[in-house]
Amino acid sequence: MQDALLKVEGLKTYFYLDDKKIAKAVDGIDFSIYPGETVALVGESGSGKSITSLSIMQLINKPGKIKEGTVIFNGENLLNFSDKQMAKIRGNDLAMIFQEPMTALNPVFTIGNQIVETLIKHKKLTKKQAYSKAIEILKMVGFPRAEETIKEYPHQLSGGMRQRAMIAIAMSCDPKLLIADEPTTALDVTIQAQILDLMNEMKKKFNTAILLITHDLGVVAEYADRVMVMYGGQIVEDTTVERLFSNPQHPYTIGLLESLPSIDKEVKRLGAIKGTVPPSYNFPKGCRFSDRCPKVMEKCKEALPQLQTTESGHDVRCYIYE
Repeated sequence: MQDALLKVEGLKTYFYLDDKKIAKAVDGIDFSIYPGETVALVGESGSGKSITSLSIMQLINKPGKIKEGTVIFNGENLLNFSDKQMAKIRGNDLAMIFQEPMTALNPVFTIGNQIVETLIKHKKLTKKQAYSKAIEILKMVGFPRAEETIKEYPHQLSGGMRQRAMIAIAMSCDPKLLIADEPTTALDVTIQAQILDLMNEMKKKFNTAILLITHDLGVVAEYADRVMVMYGGQIVEDTTVERLFSNPQHPYTIGLLESLPSIDKEVKRLGAIKGTVPPSYNFPKGCRFSDRCPKVMEKCKEALPQLQTTESGHDVRCYIYE
């Protein structure tokens, strides 16, 4: 079996707040991603998905701090890298599509400038070579008039086109790993499908691994190979897409799937998970889902369960499967 491209072990990212509270946004997660694999990271807002991606990219600012753990990418621990070393990797071997393209793209530079700069920095091309390559990339991501678009500013593009421009910048250096944080948020359904198809094509062409952060389980079913369900800063279930949808095991995952409409059965009311995600500075003692779980037991409230592999091949953080 080939080696993992990305291996995260024991990663903890905490935020030290003014009132001396500690927000444990990411609290001891472990996972691996292999070349050419699409892994989805799902969960409600506040589960720690985006902070996980920013921790991998080394983009955590104060009052946040990566407290411990390792992020092994291509055989090297990124947490030991200096800012200068990370700057060489970001946008080159490791790229990210941010949640909101209007804030991620620089409004005072043209789309062409932003792609050309990336190519000159990481691929050592001349300005003329980079300009030609930028037009080629824009055509590849679906811009019908790439020669004109390259001279336009982000505010001149629609939401879907800005997202395509973000993908063009992210994919310009043929990264080994692409982190896509809610890449289709606020896009209509047809544009959403086009963006995801585009990412899939790029993955096949360059054997790029993708970490797809989303709360849309329909997207997960269509595009992912494996799924990690996150809650309370921890991974509570990790399995293949097929197993997750045919036989979900963690009560939180079951609740998420029951909230989806289905064409196979008629229901008067969709399921809902009671309550809300607790703030990361005030998790309940024991299992972090215990105050919302319909299957809660006494020991769930006393000690935090560990991830364990069940007979069906899921990694699940739940006492039910002991």
